This record gives sequence, C-alpha cells and structure tokens, in this order.
Amino acid sequence: PRVVCDSPVLATIDAGSGLGFAGARAGMALAIEKARRHGLAAVAVRRSNHFGAAGHWVSMAADAGLVGIATTSTVAPAIVPTGGLQARFGTNPIAFAAPGRHGSTSFLLDMATSTVALGKLMVASLRGHRIPEGWALGPDGLPTTDPGLGYRSRLATPLGGMPELSSHKGSGLAAMVEILSVLLPGATLSMDNPGPGVPGDVGHFFCALDPAALRGDDGFGAALDDMLDRLRATPAADPDQPVLAAGDPERAALKRSRELGIEVPRSLMTALREVARRANCPWILLGAQGGPD
Repeated sequence: PRVVCDSPVLATIDAGSGLGFAGARAGMALAIEKARRHGLAAVAVRRSNHFGAAGHWVSMAADAGLVGIATTSTVAPAIVPTGGLQARFGTNPIAFAAPGRHGSTSFLLDMATSTVALGKLMVASLRGHRIPEGWALGPDGLPTTDPGLGYRSRLATPLGGMPELSSHKGSGLAAMVEILSVLLPGATLSMDNPGPGVPGDVGHFFCALDPAALRGDDGFGAALDDMLDRLRATPAADPDQPVLAAGDPERAALKRSRELGIEVPRSLMTALREVARRANCPWILLGAQGGPD
C-alpha cells in the first residue's frame, strides 16, 4: 500500500489490489499516527479487497486511546434497497470503537447495514437451520427462510428488513458507507465491481479522534465506562437476558473460545478437508475433533 494523497490530517492510500488486511492496517495505522499529532485524522483506501472484521481496525484506534470509525464497501452488491428487486450496495459494515479507563477498547460496535451479515446466512446454511423471514430475499424478490438460497442470491434486506420496520434507514446507511468508502477515495461502487478474477477495487474509510483534544482533559475513558456500567445495570425484561453494551457478546465469545476451543460445524470441517485434498496439502488443523453437528 502506498500513500497517493497526503496532508496533516487527511490521506488516501492505493492498496494495489492486494489483500484487504494490508490496506486496512496501513490506513488505520496512518489515521492513528496523524490523530495523535493533530487530534483528528481521516484516511481513505482504494484498490483494496475484503478486509475481514471491521471491528478489528477500530479496536486498533481504541487500544491507542482514540475513538475509531471504519467503513468499507464490498467486492459485490448484496443489499436490495427498500422497494427494489436487485442488490445495489454491499453489506457495507460500519464499525465504531472507543477507549475506556485503561486505554483499551470498552465500546465496540461492528454492524452490517444489511439486516444480518451474509456470514450469518452461511453459518445457518452450514448448520441446516432456517432463517427468520425478512433477513433475505429469494430470486423472485420475496422473503425466504432458506439461508442457502439467500446467501447464493446475495439479496440481503437492508437493516430493518421490511419497509414497515424502517428498512429505508438501512438503505440510507448503506449508501452513506458507499459514499465514504468508495466515492471519497475513488474506488469502484459495489454494484459495478466485476467480481472474481479481476483486480480488486474495494474502498475503505478510517477515522481516528483523540477525545482529550476535545475535552481538554483525560476524563473520557472513565466517563465512558461509567455510562456503560449504568447501561448494563438497566433492569432487564428477562432476568436471564441482561442488558449488554456493544462488544460484550464478542468478548464473552472470545473468552469461551479461548477456554473451550472454536466450534466448527461438521459440514464446514468436511468442506475444509476437501479444500486441502484438492490443493494436495496435508490436513494440519490441530486439535480438530468430531462432535455434534
């Protein structure tokens, strides 16, 4: 990745159609560096590819004591705008993170602008589960409960699912992400990306902000943690389902995985073994055990 436009608080990076992880790390690292000097910075990336979990990149900023924002387009459209029959936007995630008292991530929001991420459709398909009506559409434009059909069709509904549940808000957020991630750096719109086999031109947008530069003190982390503690203390409608802050479920899942290992559906394990066989590679996944589907 190389910087092609630069100023004290702004930059554009050309990722050379390489791995999205490399372009994203370069983008957020540069935004952090500039924000530490000037209080605020934004970096846009073009000619990149899928960069994985958006939350990872904003965590870089929060762990550096900064507020982080990240958005990205995708290699192909997957969201059908409200009232439409064809996908026009990618799942276009938005991620936001903020540091707590000890300078590490306390609040971490990582959300697709579709009702659910395509990955959830894939996992449901691998597990043989149906999906709620409103998550995805079939080729006929009607809601489907078949996750495999929804995943293959790439016809996810915008956040909200249906017009009656304000799906226009999801459509608007998806368009906002496309503006930040694609139009600002000069990348290719998700709806215009030609797909596999062609050099990638996915766009990303990163922003880093120093809370102390606005507050004039170091009290942001304590104030954030206190706010989140009060949020979690909200009386729960269901005592077995306490109120959580963004990032809490992911931290709990990480703790479980570190203690118990990562659950992989049997069908996915079979598919991975087949990939290794076709590539003539040894199967080296250590600790893999059979278990319930």
